[in-house]
Amino acid sequence: MSKLPGKRLLMTSPLADLGIEMPVLAAPMAGSPTTPELVIAAAAAGSLGFLAGGYKTAETLGEQIARVRAAGVGFGVNLFAPRPAPVNPGAFRAFARAIAPEARVYGLDVTEARIVEDDDHWADKIDLLLSRPVPVVSFTFGLPGPAVIAAFRAAGTLVVQTVTSPVEARAAAEAGADVLAVQASAAGGHSGTWTPQSTPAAVPLPDLLRAVREEVSVPLVAAGGIATPDTTTEALAAGAAAVMVGTVLLRADEAGTSIPYRAALADPARRRTVVTRAFTGRPARALRNDFTDRYSGLAPDGYPALHHLTSPMRSAAAAANDPERINLWAGTGNRHATAEPAAQILRRLGSRV
Repeated sequence: MSKLPGKRLLMTSPLADLGIEMPVLAAPMAGSPTTPELVIAAAAAGSLGFLAGGYKTAETLGEQIARVRAAGVGFGVNLFAPRPAPVNPGAFRAFARAIAPEARVYGLDVTEARIVEDDDHWADKIDLLLSRPVPVVSFTFGLPGPAVIAAFRAAGTLVVQTVTSPVEARAAAEAGADVLAVQASAAGGHSGTWTPQSTPAAVPLPDLLRAVREEVSVPLVAAGGIATPDTTTEALAAGAAAVMVGTVLLRADEAGTSIPYRAALADPARRRTVVTRAFTGRPARALRNDFTDRYSGLAPDGYPALHHLTSPMRSAAAAANDPERINLWAGTGNRHATAEPAAQILRRLGSRV
């Protein structure tokens, strides 16, 4: 494939104004994997990285933004848009009882856990990002109200919206999003679907890109299963202005991925992924482990209630180097995750562009 199409698509999109030289972006990975250092390394490679605002307070997110700003590089910030899937209380209690033996391994009692259905400090984070605007803000899990999108655009912030279907894409474009991050089911971690009660169909990324392109004219960023130079060029040929990768960066030197998580990704015997609700009540792709095998079929819909229920167990398991009770989020390209500097990974993926 010629090296021109990818660069042409990038330079004719709003992303060009951010100084991006290579159309392989670093996705936000909530929890510990995405660090300011990973975002800075992406910028050094001519890419763009996104801080993950999910599960952080506005104060913690502000501290991470300050560290990236101090490096003088471009960056984005991702937020989870409130799109709760209220859990059935009876189903929640039944699931808590089912997983109680796993939690008891670490001295935790989840049988009396209260149902927490919060909005992840949404208003505080919006205020933070509007008071000191960042170059890019992206939204996942749902579409913010038109007033929120308009406020960011008025502040000079580029708005990227995650979509998983042509229907979502059309709604996001009509709401004023500048760029759409088109996420296929092959992606690791949570699906960005706006309807988490249903698991998105397994549509190949190039096909999904073409279907979305028929609905909208705004620039597209492709995500989900991008792990090799070939998959990068394939997504660009299907109409994306850039691609976004996460799983292949999980073992990067600058990533904050836990020790057992890194070891699981490097384990040649642990390659199969499953889409599960067992950890958070929302569909997410992960490497199989004992927890997904035992509880995927029992987990009810219910985000963020199940996330809060299992979070203490997962934290304890990570600290104990236990890979069987943590969420090993990973996409279908997980075998390509390598232990090396992030810049080398990103440059390799963009080597044929």
